Amino acid sequence: MGRTLPSMLEIADPADIREKLDAVRAGAKDDLALKRGVVSVLKAALGAGRAKARERLEQGAHRGRSCAESLCYLQDVIIRELYTFATSHVFPAANPSEAERLSIAAVGGYGRGTLAPGSDIDLLFVLPYKQTPWGEQVAEYMLYMLWDLGLKVGHATRNIDECIRLSRTDVTIRTSILEARFITGDEALFSTLVERFDEEVVKDTGAEYVQAKLAERDARHAKAGESRYLVEPNVKEGKGGLRDLQTLFWIGKYYYRVRTAEELVGKGVFTRAEYNQFRKAEDFLWAVRCHMHFLNGRAEERLHFDIQRDIAERLGYTSHPGLSAVERFMKHYFLVAKTVGDLTRIFCAALEEEQAKHVPGFNRVILNFARRRRKLAGTSDFIVDNHRINVADEQVFARDPVNLLRLFWFADRHGLEFHPDALKLLTRSLRLVDRALRRDREANRLFMEVLTSSRNPELNLRRMNEAGLLGKLIPDFQKIVAMMQFNMYHHYTVDEHLIRC
Repeated sequence: MGRTLPSMLEIADPADIREKLDAVRAGAKDDLALKRGVVSVLKAALGAGRAKARERLEQGAHRGRSCAESLCYLQDVIIRELYTFATSHVFPAANPSEAERLSIAAVGGYGRGTLAPGSDIDLLFVLPYKQTPWGEQVAEYMLYMLWDLGLKVGHATRNIDECIRLSRTDVTIRTSILEARFITGDEALFSTLVERFDEEVVKDTGAEYVQAKLAERDARHAKAGESRYLVEPNVKEGKGGLRDLQTLFWIGKYYYRVRTAEELVGKGVFTRAEYNQFRKAEDFLWAVRCHMHFLNGRAEERLHFDIQRDIAERLGYTSHPGLSAVERFMKHYFLVAKTVGDLTRIFCAALEEEQAKHVPGFNRVILNFARRRRKLAGTSDFIVDNHRINVADEQVFARDPVNLLRLFWFADRHGLEFHPDALKLLTRSLRLVDRALRRDREANRLFMEVLTSSRNPELNLRRMNEAGLLGKLIPDFQKIVAMMQFNMYHHYTVDEHLIRC
């Protein structure tokens, strides 16, 4: 976001805005006329930039993140030019002292460098420890102008000590500072905040932060609907939505001390292919969310029936024999949500492995990392790892593909949940499912016993489906994975309906 690329100048040209603001200042007869003129220039720039971002979004299906970044760049330009105008002409400081400094940072989703059309603009005004009224006057002036532009602005004005103290006790504030991104003002002040935050808050608190964010995620899923296959999903907060991807990034950034999601490849968390899946899922979800906001004219996050056809059309989906355009779009949506679930499992497995090396006492949300392993009766291929079934080694499925079914059979028989390592390896081993395995007598016996179990067949079939195994074993079932019927009588996708039945 730091460079002004030619394509971004079409969204907003800082020099052009500055020139128009200078013309307003030269022609204004009084303070009221000046204020109205500034608002008029910035509102026009905002409207034109949004229209250009929307036009680009509608030119292609895979421009979701690009649209979100364009809207963020537009907002950055507005804030920078407003700050420059305020400090040069409204509250000029001829010889600014150390106390007359101010740094403006984007936080929240805005801090990540992405904005949806209806997103709040979250700002942090960072003041020096010793301060004069100047900093708060500038912050107040800017906020009133932004509100006059019709923007929803969330804000905090704090010195660095307050930021550090509050982030130690409040995970939400800690996350906002974790994502803080410098926009304008005194960059040295912002750099001091980042350095102190990293040293005094982040250092040695990775396990505690992971616990808090995963607990927060579970509570959010419970509120938004536990299934990722609801036919009117919440694109932002629902299971498999954007917030899940963002939670992975927050945890990765905090625990592995990285600045970008791509760096998680170097840390061994994701393979390059999995990182590419992360980016594709993120781009698709951003495209859906931006289209929803533009279509509704507000920040509506639930993908309701009445707009699904319109979104499908805007994303370029067409009808095929047996599936309408909207059903094809929604099937793609649910497959992306499933991918997000796969990435979450893979990420948690890598994190758990890392924690096992360093943090013997971390427990609660991710079960105790002080590993308690034991052999599983009747097999040398699987073990019980903290009350969950896990693979004994990386070759378990390659050595005998029937083990893909045995994993679920043993889990059912012993009442065990699944270790993320086991599901990660299984997802990466689906190529082993072929005609020979589908016709294998032992594999079929194990599958039928899981299917007809009196214990918890729903859980095991759902895990089998989410890992991709059920569709691989039964090609006809694969056709209805993530499929929806476009009517008001079904709350879940077809495969989820069948599993519940």
